[in-house]
Amino acid sequence: MGEGRGPLPPPVRYTRSGEVSIAYQVVGDGPIDLILVPGFVSDVELAWEEPSLANFYGRLASFGRLILFDKRGTGLSDRVAGVPTLEERMDDVRAVMDAAGCDRAAIFGVSEGGPMSLLFGATYPRRIAAIVVYGSYARTLRAPDYPWGEERGSRAARAAKVERTWPLALAESLAPSRVGDQRFESWLITYLRHGASPAAAAALYRMNQEIDVRAALPAIRVPCLILHRTDDSLTPVGHGRYLSDKIPGAKFVELNGKDHLPFVGDGDAIVDEIQEFLTGLRPGPEPSRVLATVLFTDIVDSTRRAAELGDHAWRDVLSSYYELVRRTLGRFQGRELDTAGDGFLASFDGPARAIRCACSITEEMARLGIAVRAGLHTGECEVTDDHLIGIAVHVGARVAALAGPGEVLVSSTVRDLVAGSGIVFTGRGAHVLKGLPGRRPLFAAVRP
Repeated sequence: MGEGRGPLPPPVRYTRSGEVSIAYQVVGDGPIDLILVPGFVSDVELAWEEPSLANFYGRLASFGRLILFDKRGTGLSDRVAGVPTLEERMDDVRAVMDAAGCDRAAIFGVSEGGPMSLLFGATYPRRIAAIVVYGSYARTLRAPDYPWGEERGSRAARAAKVERTWPLALAESLAPSRVGDQRFESWLITYLRHGASPAAAAALYRMNQEIDVRAALPAIRVPCLILHRTDDSLTPVGHGRYLSDKIPGAKFVELNGKDHLPFVGDGDAIVDEIQEFLTGLRPGPEPSRVLATVLFTDIVDSTRRAAELGDHAWRDVLSSYYELVRRTLGRFQGRELDTAGDGFLASFDGPARAIRCACSITEEMARLGIAVRAGLHTGECEVTDDHLIGIAVHVGARVAALAGPGEVLVSSTVRDLVAGSGIVFTGRGAHVLKGLPGRRPLFAAVRP
């Protein structure tokens, strides 16, 4: 497992589809082959730099052999003259399947990848065991019997805006729940920019308005799962309901959420549905109690520093602090649980990573002239609504309150669990933690 990225990025390979080189990756070795047809644009290499997407891929690869690729004209695949047709894209899928030694696979089409996946399943049923589509459609333009599409003029104006502002206009619409997350937004903009140039992106957008696979839907004879979020920010849920009505025997699952990207929001719910559909097995319920290491960080003397710097400069300090903490949490596989002012609460499944993360945060902020303190404790926590609660969280908060400027203070439990890790500790004596019985020995961690 790579720090903050789930599985390590697999090597990028190439295969020929006619005269075009197609970039692809193979992840996992499960009994099911699952080929993922990406949405608008992609970059198989940069995808692994976003932890939520890497984890999404990792979960898909946990029950099958996941095959990823960049469509021709995008990402690491060859750029091509003109706009590829659905037929050419189907040729590319067959080429990737052949190169990966895949005779028959389930196909998972995301957004724009959905129509081609449906057409592929209808055309090559011997090579497709099942079809899954998410956030997708049969066509993009409105028609008398298809009221969910856009008017042609509106679509054309949107294509012009895509070219004029690429990739900002699209990035803002793909993941509304992550608006304001500077690290994520920076990655997404880079990912889209590497995926296609402004002119290529606009051309693809215009090509999408000509897609119409309605006639192929009744011909689909393989099992089909349609997934769609109720308040999808880009593709109204009516598109998904239409697909499920027109594909014989299709299963339709409507999920809560507004994010168009499947790995943003409750991506686990999407993978759960796919896993159950393809394997017949759904992951068991998450345990209500887990052993976790909690980390609290805050800026020392923040009120005084804010008064000294003034509101504008202090906001810049906080922005740098938030960005640094979130980036460092990603590196060390930490999970942000809560923020309040200049305080962060995060959890880790390993105390050594938590200590190294805390040391990295305090050291990097010290270089910026800002003193940050951190406190850690490991204990059993109750999981509720994706948060951790319980006495262990309170202990962590009390430990952090006793830490000095630039100090990473830990409980004896944390120190004992990282024996042999190379992390050095200095005793800080036994302390009474507010609201908790007895005296508890605390230790300051020193980064090796």
